Amino acid sequence: MAPELAQFSATNACPYVWTWQGHRICYQHSGDAGPAVVLIHGFGASWRHWRKNIPFLAQHCRVFALDLIGFGGSAKPTPDREICYTFETWGQLVGDFCREVVGEAAFLVGNSIGCVVAMQAAVDHPELARAVVLLNCSLRLLHDRRRAELPWFKRVGSGYLQKILGWPWLGRTFFQQIAQPATVRKILCQAYRDTSAVTDELVEILMEPARDPGAADVFLAFTRYSQGPLPEDLFPKLPCPAMILWGAADPWEPIERGLAFEQYPAVERFVNLEGVGHCPQDEAPKQVNYLLRDWILWKAAAKQQHSPLSIGDWVEIAVVRPDGDPIWNGLRGQVEQVGDRAVTVRVEQGQGIRHFYREDVRAIEPPTDLEWEKDGE
Repeated sequence: MAPELAQFSATNACPYVWTWQGHRICYQHSGDAGPAVVLIHGFGASWRHWRKNIPFLAQHCRVFALDLIGFGGSAKPTPDREICYTFETWGQLVGDFCREVVGEAAFLVGNSIGCVVAMQAAVDHPELARAVVLLNCSLRLLHDRRRAELPWFKRVGSGYLQKILGWPWLGRTFFQQIAQPATVRKILCQAYRDTSAVTDELVEILMEPARDPGAADVFLAFTRYSQGPLPEDLFPKLPCPAMILWGAADPWEPIERGLAFEQYPAVERFVNLEGVGHCPQDEAPKQVNYLLRDWILWKAAAKQQHSPLSIGDWVEIAVVRPDGDPIWNGLRGQVEQVGDRAVTVRVEQGQGIRHFYREDVRAIEPPTDLEWEKDGE
């Protein structure tokens, strides 16, 4: 169904509406040109958790931020009876959203559980994912397969808590105690290192959808969801590049465990955000905005510049600054091997044979001022 249009406003809970499998899905859209970017919120949040990022990114990209089904202004159908709240469901939602609303492959950017959703969507719909950016990816520490890592008392206690929350009257009572402004503020102050970012506006962004009919059932269904994929199940299957940003002061998702994700071939960059908590896009928006913009535009430009490379071709090599912006400064080399995502290049100026991502090189005409002899070749 065609989306309904409304004016961009960070205070409008549902500026656009799209119907998915008979359910109302709310989203925001801004920006008329550039690569498509889809922003995916974390647990209990909504598209408005990206309110500090959308206007900046929309200067360079077509930006979409949706409310996952069960959250924000989107429908909250009855768990298990009307819909199963799983990462496979949300991944399908994001894939269909890219296909029907965005209309093209997109850069998928997630925070917390939104990272797992982004990866699931990329794995299930590789033709619709240009790249993924993960901000403090949920480690799913209450997953069944994680329980063996916990001390015995936590292992038993977490399972027991999940079980009793399955009792409707007790679970809803628990939710009513949690869904109070003072409690929400306290939880946010744990998640954010800079507590000045925990404003009345932010508290209301989380409180407003919690008042919807069905919100308690969705919350309780997810707290009992201990199956499905772990991040390390999805990383090896990613069909596209990934960048990870991690607030190092996150008390819920320790960066020490997140650093292990650097080992996966799809992960091209890992950025440690010192002194930032669980929601970097909201706590440190300026830093995150520049990192997102530079990497996304770089990847988009590299895709446009790609032309087939062959052994013996000459290329110029980018020097990548710490902020992720490439500089083409005339460093050259000759291709010795071509892979799917990387090339091996014999570099001028005595730097020998090195390996580069395909995005970091671009084809040039063969130079007339060869310097191999000067380099001892």
